[in-house]
Amino acid sequence: MSLSTHTLSVLVANEPGVLARISGMFSRRGFNIESLAVGPTDDPTISRMTIVVPVDGKSLEQISKQLHKLIHVLRIVELPHDGAVERELALIKVGVGAGRRAEVLEIAEIFHCKIIDVDATALVIEATGPPEKVGSLEKLLEPYGVVEMARTGRVALGRGSGSLKSPALRPVPVPNYAAN
Repeated sequence: MSLSTHTLSVLVANEPGVLARISGMFSRRGFNIESLAVGPTDDPTISRMTIVVPVDGKSLEQISKQLHKLIHVLRIVELPHDGAVERELALIKVGVGAGRRAEVLEIAEIFHCKIIDVDATALVIEATGPPEKVGSLEKLLEPYGVVEMARTGRVALGRGSGSLKSPALRPVPVPNYAAN
């Protein structure tokens, strides 16, 4: 069975324990989270979670139903792949001496990265962009010796003037318990 990734944008109450309850729900149900990013919104009482999950359609519906049961979840929207802007930040430490440093610097320049730390045996590269771009950069740097890496996970917004509160984005279906 082939699983496709789905990007969920979830508005939640900005309160202690909400992240633990949501991630615990995924764990209890046996769903993997490929990427999870959480941060405040323009309203300090609300946080936005961007959750990327590799699931089939039926499992996505089950995730939605379970999330809707959680009291601190305010709204859930699946962001379409072609209707969203996705970005990720990565810090990549490459163990490279002066002899091959120019090659790594050239790769970093091609990917519009910043060099944020340099010493005699390594440099740290800051990369931002779509997850695919960050992954491609990582693969190109592997032969030079990636010593350490930290990736933030995806953050995403729907394209256009709509917002998470707007009906222009497709909400994940809410279960109709009255029909059962």
